[in-house]
Amino acid sequence: MTSFGARLDEALNARGSLCAGIDPHAGLLASWGLADDVASLERFSMSCVEAFGDSVAVVKPQSAFFERFGSAGVAVLERTVAGLREQGALVVLDVKRGDIGSTMAAYADAYLDQKSPLAVDAITVSPFLGVGSLQPAFALAEVNDAGVFVLALTSNPEGPEVQHARGEDGRTVAQTVIDELAARNATASPMGDFGVVVGATIGSSVADLSTLNGPFLVPGVGAQGGTPESVRRIFGASLRNVIPSVSREILGTGPDVAALRAAVAERVEAFAFLRG
Repeated sequence: MTSFGARLDEALNARGSLCAGIDPHAGLLASWGLADDVASLERFSMSCVEAFGDSVAVVKPQSAFFERFGSAGVAVLERTVAGLREQGALVVLDVKRGDIGSTMAAYADAYLDQKSPLAVDAITVSPFLGVGSLQPAFALAEVNDAGVFVLALTSNPEGPEVQHARGEDGRTVAQTVIDELAARNATASPMGDFGVVVGATIGSSVADLSTLNGPFLVPGVGAQGGTPESVRRIFGASLRNVIPSVSREILGTGPDVAALRAAVAERVEAFAFLRG
């Protein structure tokens, strides 16, 4: 395997700049005419695999919506991940894990060790026990040519309480996260394996994003109010490494697979300027 950053760059060039979310919550299952049970979870997820696996650069299943069904739901998640990867999509598993020591190492083993039944291309993690606490994930990602996306500037209204806070050196917490990842990505080409999550609705940024040399996973596009224009404004010279993440606007067109594919194509076209 080549590095995650290199595989991601290739996928974005080939399939366009988009991350399609798979968020099978109860309301969405109902909108597809499905019950809130494991059989419906499987039907929903396999439709997404069919629609996204061979056409979308990055697919992001939200682990919580599978975990709520217990071991049967996790088994569906395993099949979903495997199906997507077999068709060439890169899978970022949205797990937002964050812990210390052997516990963080165990989370990394679960998702980044490519021998694991839940092995993916990258995961999301939370840095708010300190970016250094994520070292087991960074280390295992390097060994397995995988990636890590660290929360930095999120779209939720509570985020600024922590992310905009300033340390003794005057930097915001978000800037500290970005700077530490930039140091890890410094020598990588075409981009590093370690990215950040930055919402498309953050308003004015309190951090310099230009130094990251890594990917930006950008939720908040569409239903939450983020637009191509807001993405242009927030990321400026870093647009090439932006991956807009869209869930509700695409999934709401299901269950018809052709409609899901059409929704993907529309969003890819809307963000074609990212790779211009």
